[in-house]
Parts: sequence; C-alpha cells; structure tokens
Amino acid sequence: MTKLASVAMAGALVMAAAACGGGEGGGTEGGGDGAARVGLAYDIGGRGDRSFNDAAYRGLEQVAEELDLEVQDLAAEADETDADKVARLQLMAEEGYNPIIAVGFAYSGAVAQVAAEYPDVQFAIVDDEANDLPNLTNLVFAEEQASFLAGAAAALATEEDHIGFVGGVENPLIQKFEAGYVAGAQHINPDIQIDIAYITQPPDFTGFTDPARGQAAAQGQYDAGADVVYHAAGASGNGVIDAAVANEQLVIGVDSDQYLTADPEEQPYILTSAVKLVDTAVFEFVQGAVNGTAEGGTVRFDLANEGVGYSRSNTELIGEYEEQLDELQQQIIDGEIEVPTEP
Repeated sequence: MTKLASVAMAGALVMAAAACGGGEGGGTEGGGDGAARVGLAYDIGGRGDRSFNDAAYRGLEQVAEELDLEVQDLAAEADETDADKVARLQLMAEEGYNPIIAVGFAYSGAVAQVAAEYPDVQFAIVDDEANDLPNLTNLVFAEEQASFLAGAAAALATEEDHIGFVGGVENPLIQKFEAGYVAGAQHINPDIQIDIAYITQPPDFTGFTDPARGQAAAQGQYDAGADVVYHAAGASGNGVIDAAVANEQLVIGVDSDQYLTADPEEQPYILTSAVKLVDTAVFEFVQGAVNGTAEGGTVRFDLANEGVGYSRSNTELIGEYEEQLDELQQQIIDGEIEVPTEP
C-alpha cells in the first residue's frame, strides 16, 4: 500500500479516482502504465460548496472523461497549517502525480516550496500569482470584470435602489469582487445604496465555510431594505441563498452558475452568477501539461478570452437585461470601461 493510500484510509484525505475510456492523453492511454496521473488539492471547504471548489472538480472530471487519465482529489482539513498543505502536495508528488493543481490562494507558500523541491513535476495554483517558478503555472481570473456585470445586473433589477454584498473573508482577492460589483452598480445608478459585509477577517478563513453566518449577514442586509444581494463567500454563500429564499428576494451567485446547482425552490431567486471558469482553467492546464506545452508563469482568464462572465440560465429574470449587460461587457473588453480591483 502506498503512503498516499494509507493516509487516505486513515481518513485524512478525500479521494476520487477515475479512468474513463475514450479520451486522448498526450500519446498515453488513461489508467494504463506510463499514463499521467493528475492530482488536485482543494482549498478549505472542499467539494460540495456549489461554487469555487466544485468548479475545480468539474474540470477534474473533464480530465478523466476526455483525456482518459487517472485523477485524485484531496480535501483540506479545518484549521490546518501551511505545513499540512506542504505535506499533502509532497505526498502527491512522491506518489507520482504529475501534474498537480492546488486550488486556492491559501496554497501560495506551500506550492512554491514543493514546486521548488520537485522541479520535474508540473504544478498549478488557482487564484494566486505571487510565485515565479518554471514548473508552476498561476491560473488567475479577472473577478472584478465579472463582478462589474453582476453589480450592473443588481442595479437594473432592484426595485428599492438598495443592494448588498457579502464577502467571505476580507482579503485582496475578495475585495476585487466587491470593487467590481460596486463599480458596476454605480455605473447604472450613481446614487444606489450598497451595503457591504464580510463574515470574517484574516487570519480567520472560516468565513468561507460557515453557511449559518452567511445567512445571518445576508439577512441583515435584506432586513435593512436591500432586495438583491451578491455573495463571494464560498460555501458560506449557500446561507446567503437560503436567506434570499426565506425573504423572497434576489441573490447573485459566484464562481459557478449557481442557478444550475440550486435546488428547484431556490432557482427563482437567483438573478445571475458572476462566473469564473475554474473548470476550464484546470482542464486546459492538465491538457497542456500532458502535451508538454504547459509553462511557468501566469495565465489570466478575463472577459476577452471568455474566462469570466455572467450566467444567463434564469432567463425569466436576466433576459430583459442581457442586451445592456452585453454592451457593458464589450465596453470592458474594448477598454472603454476600466474596472477597479480595489474598493
């Protein structure tokens, strides 16, 4: 039994393996001897957040199905340290996983250390570009651009000229969501009232994993008169959606198209989602790594390359605003609108 399998049996790791037929994986057959084995390590919250981590998992599923490769995903533990993250990535590298994807900015220090220790392994990190290593690809997104469209949608849909934003943890990444959202709403209505709330402050990152506190934060905004709330709060956003349903008010999802992951009773209240194609980023990185074309450095996904955007699934709500939102999207792409990245 390998070390990685031993740890998994002890309950420290959540594993998912797949070797599906029919794909093409850089000249090797998936699941066979010599085929690439792909590892993915989640940020806090793991699968089931219906947002960021689930988007990464969809990319991993696509790798298994279309590239016919063995894949394994590993979950983070609550209150873990950087040393725990380092150990997780080291285990994967020792077991022959290559490439390896670290999901979330919290892996920044860990992935830099382990990538330097294993120069023949190709690594990627989602949502961080602090490190410059030849075998580390930084997969980052223009969240502020998608959030600008979310803010514009909120300002168009509100009946009270009063909207809200709930962030999971107040750090520079989530502030990009806030900045874009506020700018988009004010572009439509400079006098709109916007309530801002963060669930926790660093170094407390439980703001991404506490739906009850997410619900409480959103409830406070609905009680104050907001009728549309946008969240960038990871799994805590599920509580924001709960509050929207309870109050029969609108909510805007994040990262994934949360209309598609919502329960039927939730869907009527999901105006749109500010999406970032983490699944596409994961798949394209693995495809490049297997084909030998992945490089170190930063790959940025934005409106121009369709790496971010807004969802259109709830046609009954968002349909009447699509023409205006598409015009704003093109203005951002053309550089006519510059979207701020800081509040």
